[in-house]
Amino acid sequence: MNKFLLDIPEKLETERLYLRPYKAGDGAMVYAAGLRNQDHLAEFESDNVLMHLKNEEHAEVIVRELAADWIARNCFFIGIFEKASDEWCGQVYVEPTNWELPEFAIEYVADVNSEGKGYISEAVTSVLGLLFGEMGASRVKSDCSENNIRSWRLLERCGFRREGHLLENRRNTDGSFHGDYLYGLLRREYENRSPK
Repeated sequence: MNKFLLDIPEKLETERLYLRPYKAGDGAMVYAAGLRNQDHLAEFESDNVLMHLKNEEHAEVIVRELAADWIARNCFFIGIFEKASDEWCGQVYVEPTNWELPEFAIEYVADVNSEGKGYISEAVTSVLGLLFGEMGASRVKSDCSENNIRSWRLLERCGFRREGHLLENRRNTDGSFHGDYLYGLLRREYENRSPK
């Protein structure tokens, strides 16, 4: 598959949301989102790009780098916005892990003010349509902390199947350990899934 010939839409729409890549000028918005979500993301997303923004200028540099990564097909950071307010309410991250298969990894975060509204499930469902549609995915995978009940329940609602459990593969800030659940979704499973 020639990744540069893929016609990837610059905007996805759902009933309540629109999703788009970050672009020049988004730095202030992304920096504000990072500040707002520091405590919210600390336990499960400590390495998320939103957690390491120094100021608005740094955030602007980062969003421009993310836009370049999108064009180069290295990875896809997708902002989630509520249609009614144009407010940022989360992010979906897609990483091509094998263009030959093709296989992609998907991750996501919800804004602290948008949690529990079903926005992330709606966004992930839309991105899965893109991955198995225009991007020709054979398989999509994800992983999350065994302690992140909301996250693994979301994956299961979206049709993912738990494929494994890594025990004590990560260290918590207090020195204790936790494991990760590994999830996968095959094209045939996606095509045959029943809406939940």
